[in-house]
Amino acid sequence: MDKQIFQRHAEFCQTLANPTRLEILSHLRDGEKCVGELVALTQVSQANISQHLALLRSKGLLTTRREGTSIYYRIANPKIIHACDLIRQVLIEQAAEHAQVVGAKTVARSRQ
Repeated sequence: MDKQIFQRHAEFCQTLANPTRLEILSHLRDGEKCVGELVALTQVSQANISQHLALLRSKGLLTTRREGTSIYYRIANPKIIHACDLIRQVLIEQAAEHAQVVGAKTVARSRQ
C-alpha cells in the first residue's frame, strides 16, 4: 500500500511541476472559471490552457460543470490549494534565508 501511495504522490507532484498549471490552480482558488477567463488571466493561448486543464482534470485535481456551451473548471478538493500554499511558503522562507546569508557575506567582505 505505501508503495502505491508513494507512486501516486510522485505522479501528483509531476502534475504540479509546471508553472502554467500552478497559475491555473491559483486563479481557481477563489472559484470556478471558464477557459476564456483563464486565457485572459494567464495570457496563455486557449489551446495551451485547454491542454493543461485536461491534464489537471484527468489527474483528479479539477472538476467541471457545463452551462450552455461553456465548461467551468473548479478545484476538486480545497486541500490542493492548501498543499500548494504550504510549498510556496517554504520556498519564500528559503529565499529569505538565502538573501540573509548573501547579505551577511556581502557585509563581511565589505569590512575586509
